[in-house]
Amino acid sequence: MKKVLLILNCILLSIGNCGGPLIMRLYFIHGGERVWLSSWLETGGWPIMLLPLIVAYFRRRATQGPRTQVFFMKPPLFVASAVIGILTGFDDYLYAYGGARLPVSTSSLIIASQLAFTAGFAFLLVRQKFTSYSINAVVLLSVGAGVLAMHTSSDRPKGESSKEYLAGFFMTLGAAALYGFVLPLVELTYKKTKKAVTYSLVMEFQMVMSLFATIFCTIGMLINKDFEAIPREAGEFGLGETKYYLVLVWSAIIWQAFFMGAIGVIFSASSLLSGIVIASLLPVTEILAVVFYKEQFKAEKGVSLALSLWGFISYFYGEMKHSKTKKLTQETETLQIPNP
Repeated sequence: MKKVLLILNCILLSIGNCGGPLIMRLYFIHGGERVWLSSWLETGGWPIMLLPLIVAYFRRRATQGPRTQVFFMKPPLFVASAVIGILTGFDDYLYAYGGARLPVSTSSLIIASQLAFTAGFAFLLVRQKFTSYSINAVVLLSVGAGVLAMHTSSDRPKGESSKEYLAGFFMTLGAAALYGFVLPLVELTYKKTKKAVTYSLVMEFQMVMSLFATIFCTIGMLINKDFEAIPREAGEFGLGETKYYLVLVWSAIIWQAFFMGAIGVIFSASSLLSGIVIASLLPVTEILAVVFYKEQFKAEKGVSLALSLWGFISYFYGEMKHSKTKKLTQETETLQIPNP
């Protein structure tokens, strides 16, 4: 069952990880200017989680009777998910700010550095073990992001100053670092909870986390008067008013798939695997950005992409080798145990 959930969550994560940046960029390309609104949309689809939770509840009730619990989350876990939600809301803003300033192909390459941050925080928070291959991957991803940093002027959008572009670059890097911290923090929360972690509990955790991230971004929208600007922006949107609202709705749905997939992979495997899946989808997002938005793909992006792919391959090869060695060790130990 856990393998099925892992596959399902990898699919959700893939849809959100590739579709989220593309639809966010679509909003900005055609006249959207509201960063807080974009960050709000990243978690604003949290009510969607009520549907699977309701289905899960009625399935439990059919087998366990009318006294079945509606929710499993206890106060300590609720507080933890709320705190992580606020951190996620801040991360949403950093990422949306970068998305407003950078082409998708560039921001995706920067986000690749998230794997390095996830690996580092996983080591500190959940004692993730490392091999020479994983260390090599971290170094290569870091160098890849550095190559982009040294050639920031090559893909700067027209009408955007160097200062704005650099701000977008470092905001996106900050988003990668912060979410690299959030993923292991979620795994640590799972480990520390005294209650058995079920998939229903994971969905509740995701809903509360998204709710508090949305509240954080709603405060930003109120201060920035984004709600008042939505009708005007819709009327001036390059694709038309109807498509403006469709972009907003689909953005919320696709980003919710990303967050549900991310924490679902943590539940089914680990935070590090969640980070790896996010990073390994980089080439897909790169290709889609070039195809749909005709973004430039110059030499430094090619070098950065090659280093990133080298890092991913190194990590996966190391994991496969480690798993094979571990399996052989277990088989040897089993053979050495004397029969009673």
